[in-house]
Formats: sequence, structure tokens, C-alpha cells
Amino acid sequence: MPRTDTDTWDLASSVGATATMVAAARALATKAATPLIKDQFAEPLVRAVGVEFFTRWVSGDLVAADVDEGESGWRLEHMPTTMAARTRFFDTFVQDAIWAGIRQAVILASGLDTRAYRLAWPPDMTVFEIDQPQVLAFKSAQVAKLGATSKADLRTVAVDLRQNWPKALIEAGLDTSQPTAWTAEGLFDYLPPVAQDLLLDNVTVLSAPGSRLASEALPDMSPQESQRFEDMIRRATARWRHHGLELELADLGYRGDRNNVASYLEKLGWETVGATMSQLLAANGLARIPHNPDSVSLADNIYYTSVLRR
Repeated sequence: MPRTDTDTWDLASSVGATATMVAAARALATKAATPLIKDQFAEPLVRAVGVEFFTRWVSGDLVAADVDEGESGWRLEHMPTTMAARTRFFDTFVQDAIWAGIRQAVILASGLDTRAYRLAWPPDMTVFEIDQPQVLAFKSAQVAKLGATSKADLRTVAVDLRQNWPKALIEAGLDTSQPTAWTAEGLFDYLPPVAQDLLLDNVTVLSAPGSRLASEALPDMSPQESQRFEDMIRRATARWRHHGLELELADLGYRGDRNNVASYLEKLGWETVGATMSQLLAANGLARIPHNPDSVSLADNIYYTSVLRR
């Protein structure tokens, strides 16, 4: 079902289900013979959500290669590897920010992200998680059942990013006079292009000099490339439906011309460097994703690290 400006979701539906899919991929990455990441909470959280397709996947009862469509550039089979590299990128970003003396972090659209619980935060660190109220309530309850606690001062901010989240974040205690480490992981494509700009504007307004931002974005695409990408996603999810998962990824994102993230941030006073998923895979000694000349793939996603200099 296409998105609306007032739609909501839980972790088994719409955008929320993508968070569960990513957590399932992290769970499988954790089980690798030589794991790049360790997320001990991912599999229990996926099981608690209860989407059969994902629970079968993490159990090994569903083999991704049997689900995927031909030589598609978007394959479920690739997700554990790419999510391992993506998770390592954002984990390293946070750790670098801590070593630089930053003592507050904001995880935008936190979903089933468990950094607040699994990273070794300094005791004087404050971590803010922002997401839909029902998403945060579910995760908090399930993590408590697992007996997990955060080493940081964890503050959940239950607000939709399409609403006045800056006001809610400040009310939760964000100190705008001090540098902040921001993460925007798997987020931009689920925002309209104008909303992406507004989010970056707001992050900039709330950030003191020296703040850092880690973000992920699709590469710039022509209308023709964008259509081929959408067609590829629809073919992939059509096969998922044969295995019981009713999730049309192509309807969850927003098409249209977007500002390039690095260029837009530069105008706002940020210095930005980027790396593709292919580069992250190579840097971590992980298997490459075959390049598909007909469309972009997971290997083409770009991961940005930005520092505010103004």
C-alpha cells in the first residue's frame, strides 16, 4: 500500500517490517563463521515480532538463495553481509565520536537498532532514540525481558520524524550547546525528498560545531535508472509473497528528485566524505556483491561521515 503523510506502523508492517528484516540480517551476520559484528539481541527481537518469514530465515528454515530472483542486484541472500558492513560502519562512527569527546548521540528512526544496549558507552554518555511510539514501546519491553540495560543514559523520544521531533528531542534533554553524534541509518528513502532536506536542516540547527553525522543514501539516479531499480525491487518482493511475506518495498520509499546528501550538507556547513557499500565490503574483507550493469544494487549505497565546521 502506498505511503500517506499520516500512516503509522508497528514492527510487523510497512516501514517497521523493514526494521525487522534488517534485524534478521544482523542476526544471521552474528552467526557467521567469523562474524564482523555481534548483535545478541537481534534474533530474540525478530522472534518476538513474530513475522514467520523472518523467523524462518533466522532459523535457517528458509534459504534466501531459494527466494531470490535470478541474478537480481537486490537479493535477500546478500543482506547478512551488507548489514554486517553497514553495522560496522555506524558502530565505528559512534566509537570515533566517543573517542573525540562527544557525549550525546541521537539515533534517528532507531527501529530495532540495539546500539544503545550492546556498545560500551562511557558512563557520562546520553543516547536518544527517536522512532514511532509503538516501535519504541515494543523494543523497550522486549529488551527488558532479555535483561539488557544500557551503559549510557538512554532516553527514548517517541515521535514521528514527520512531526515536531526537534521540540521533543530538546524536551528530552538534548544540549544544543554541545556536539552531538547523529546517525541516520536506512532512513532517507522512506522520507519524501523535501522531508529529507528538512531533517538535515533540523539536524544542523540542533548541532553545535564539531557535531558529527553518519548517514546512508541511495546513489543519484536518472528517472530511467530509478524506474529500473523500482522494477527490480518489485520482482524481488513478488517472490517473497510466494513464501508468505506481504511486503512491497517499492511502495514504502518516495520517488522524485532528491538533493545529493553530501552537496546539501556542504551548503549547511558540514564537511562530508563518502564510501560505497562495495568499498565497505572490501575494507572489511567481505565478499563483494556482483555488479549488475542494468540497475543499482545494495553495493551502490553510499555511507557518509560528516563533521559540522561552522
